Amino acid sequence: MATGIDGPKAGSRMRLSVILALLVLVGSGVGYRAVARRYALIQAAVPLECGTIAQHLPLEIDGWTGVDVPLTEGIIRATDTDDHVFRSYNRTGSREAVTLFVGYGIRLRDLMPHRPEVCYPGAGWTLVDSKTIDIALERGETLPSRVLTFSRGGLTPQRSTVLNYYLVDETYCPDVSLLRSKSWRPQTDVRYVAQVQITALGESASDDAAALVESFARDCALPLRRAITEAVRQAQGEGN
Repeated sequence: MATGIDGPKAGSRMRLSVILALLVLVGSGVGYRAVARRYALIQAAVPLECGTIAQHLPLEIDGWTGVDVPLTEGIIRATDTDDHVFRSYNRTGSREAVTLFVGYGIRLRDLMPHRPEVCYPGAGWTLVDSKTIDIALERGETLPSRVLTFSRGGLTPQRSTVLNYYLVDETYCPDVSLLRSKSWRPQTDVRYVAQVQITALGESASDDAAALVESFARDCALPLRRAITEAVRQAQGEGN
């Protein structure tokens, strides 16, 4: 486990974070596949073998330490991705931790159903807050993202904060609007779409969780885009 998480209680919280993030991610996609069949295969698509992006994405990112979380074949199929990354990242020297899921695909119809506003309510969570933010990156770039906060009652009330965005052929997009516009233009020359979800769990303190996922998104955005770009470039070179 990553540096900074110590003790059985902290370890249990981290395992819960990973498990819940994963279950919500894949939980409701099946029910939406029939509706999503109208979205076409991306033109000029570049498929990647599973595990390719993870080879290019560092485990150490600007003060964060990552741990790959293995998935079963059944769960991988449920994510509807061609390649994926699923990791927990912990900020060095603290107990702050997030989960990172990157889903890479070449079929819009498969990627669009797995959205937080769809999957979380389908898994029994209630949306309590949603906002679109612009995160400042290097060289004057911005990362438009959506930050959504969900809650779920019970003996131990839970709160989950999710930062979600898409990378459409190296262009950032906070929601599926760009995917939809591309899907209706068959002539569009797009190589891939990648969805990024960064999740933090906590019983309360949603403002702190929102700041945490935003901080990791800022630190991770450029290394992740470079990793995907390099993986795609390599795949194109091998295909020539």
